[in-house]
Amino acid sequence: MNARTIAHLAVLAVNLIYAGGFSLTKVIMPSLILPKGFILLRVVVAALLFWLYFLVKKIVVSSEKVNNKKIERNDLARLMLCALFGVAVNQLLFFEGLALTTPVHAALMMLTTPILVVVLASFILQEKFTWNKGLGIALGLIGAAILIILSSTSALGSNPALGDFFVFINAVSYSIYLVMVKPLMAKYAPLTVIRWVFLFAIIMVLPFGFHEISMIDWSQFNTQSYWILAYVLLGMTFLAYLWNIYAMKELSPSVIGAYIYMQPFLAAIIAVMFFHEDMNWVKVLAGALIFSGVYLVSKKRKPSAR
Repeated sequence: MNARTIAHLAVLAVNLIYAGGFSLTKVIMPSLILPKGFILLRVVVAALLFWLYFLVKKIVVSSEKVNNKKIERNDLARLMLCALFGVAVNQLLFFEGLALTTPVHAALMMLTTPILVVVLASFILQEKFTWNKGLGIALGLIGAAILIILSSTSALGSNPALGDFFVFINAVSYSIYLVMVKPLMAKYAPLTVIRWVFLFAIIMVLPFGFHEISMIDWSQFNTQSYWILAYVLLGMTFLAYLWNIYAMKELSPSVIGAYIYMQPFLAAIIAVMFFHEDMNWVKVLAGALIFSGVYLVSKKRKPSAR
């Protein structure tokens, strides 16, 4: 099995993990763990696992085969910004939003990420902006606005409008991270980048999540709660980030972004079958507009014949 095939399987697994996580996280949050405390727990555990994985790999594999290029001083600021947008702001707002909205809403809002990456790449990387991209961005943003404005309270979401807005800002933050981290991934080993990003993120998240972690009543957890917690900490955090950075070495960002499209379908199936979330015309219309927008901004122009 070649490296590209393994990379595709890794990205597929990441999106399957995330799709299940939208609903499973709601089982223990915010009833057992409040969002900011949950994020601090995720970041600390992931950082420890990334550094432990690096040390084990360094011991097991010959040091000559391990790419351990030291971080240059002028790249520290970019690493800190990646930690801010890719972990701290991104995860804090996502979990705060998920606590207020429904799994399907959150999954649909995350589809705006490829659209936002196109916008940021046009400004920051000076990529060409086309009419297709402009129309796609407009459709995607209209779909997101419909989801936010016409949302109603449900058993799975106490304030979907505010929750959807938080998830949307989280998508903006993650899009900034994707644009900023690419030069670092080209310069250093992916494991080097991700372990430093999470280490810096601990410092950023600690003031927000420390109080909520101290409020956790572990006696309220049962076997199911611990399994879900392990799923989020090991699956949605450590393995998801680890497999994603591996895939970024083999696949282009547009290919990785394309896998995001399957998340709403999988999340909707899981939420409807196991958590009794309802589907209505607002979700269908918003989803159709966002999908149309993503298709237009991702569509490649055919080269014109001379």
